[in-house]
Amino acid sequence: MDWKKLFPQFEPELIEILDKNAFERNFHAGEVIVRTGQYIKSTVLVLDGRIKIYRQNDEGSEFLIYYLGPGEACAVSLICALQLQTSEITAKAVEDTEVLMLPVQLMDELMSKFKSWSHFVIQTYRHRFDEMLTVIDNIAFKNMDERLEFYLKRRNTDSGNLLLNLTHQEIADDLNSSREVISRLLKKMEQLGKIKLNRNSIEIIDL
Repeated sequence: MDWKKLFPQFEPELIEILDKNAFERNFHAGEVIVRTGQYIKSTVLVLDGRIKIYRQNDEGSEFLIYYLGPGEACAVSLICALQLQTSEITAKAVEDTEVLMLPVQLMDELMSKFKSWSHFVIQTYRHRFDEMLTVIDNIAFKNMDERLEFYLKRRNTDSGNLLLNLTHQEIADDLNSSREVISRLLKKMEQLGKIKLNRNSIEIIDL
């Protein structure tokens, strides 16, 4: 795909450097892109599809941090790339995804040479920091039914679709809850006319 259209703010010289040094890669839905403890060799820019960024404990339980869509970059990969640190998160494609992989060796040069790149990195940090604050607020101050409704609204906004291809177990994993609790709350939301439950999908009606 013509990835340049996703980043119109980049200077022509920056585009030329990325064109020469970065490479496109495709990941299938469910494929892990970055694992916890792995050294980051490339910064990931999403061209198409969607990536889930999450933490995972020793028992395999997941805690959702945020999702990435086209035109976005993983803030964690940017930080780890700059500081040559191992990843503290796992990144997984939740649908067939195409990314642009930028070698870490270029990071210092791009940050010092191109204002559009440094602005892009700073904006990425700020956006993800705001999302982290939202996650913390939801956990600290909201009940599970409020967290669930916010989660569905955000997935609707991110995807632009009223029909969300989600299972109850996927939602439970993202919200660090049980499938039984999520199923009960979803049924209550359906009775209130907010959503319609289908097999392996949820239709947004009035959130």
